[in-house]
Amino acid sequence: MRHGKKGNHLSRKKGHRRSLLSNMACSLIEHKSINTTIAKAKALRVYVEPLLTKSKTDSTHSRRTVFSYLQDKDVVTELFRDVAPKIATRNGGYTRIIRTGYRLGDNAEMCMIELVDFNEVYTKEVDTKTTRRSRRGGKKATATTENVEEPSVTEVTDSIEEAVVEEVAEEPTTETNNDEASSTDEDSTEEKKKED
Repeated sequence: MRHGKKGNHLSRKKGHRRSLLSNMACSLIEHKSINTTIAKAKALRVYVEPLLTKSKTDSTHSRRTVFSYLQDKDVVTELFRDVAPKIATRNGGYTRIIRTGYRLGDNAEMCMIELVDFNEVYTKEVDTKTTRRSRRGGKKATATTENVEEPSVTEVTDSIEEAVVEEVAEEPTTETNNDEASSTDEDSTEEKKKED
């Protein structure tokens, strides 16, 4: 009987289980979300959340403690550099388990475990507008701008067609201006020759 035994052994001996959880924790910190079975995800959550809490205090002692669990320098560096500042204001609950169905081979219940603060779908930060109110009737000015209607598509196309017609009409005049400019250049060179 398993009276009062909280930990799931995951059908492994202690060394194998410790290596499994360490590798899964490294993958979770590196990729921010991984797919696994429900049983492994629940065991991983218990394993990794104290490490995330420990990473909030960036000291040599806490880095060595976390390294003793993870055994990967790059992952420890990423944890303290990238993950810890994002979870600094959160008091626990750093991971989320989302069930994704059943595996085809053995019908095991699958899930996705992820770091809560790195999911852009759930944690969309809404930019709050800071409105400034003036005492000199600022609302009236905004009310007049709201009543202005946007031009319709036909009006926009008509104005574009008129602009194109004007450009086409102006093109011959630019050629004559170029001819006049070249003739004045020739006159000025002839004058210089006479002066010499």
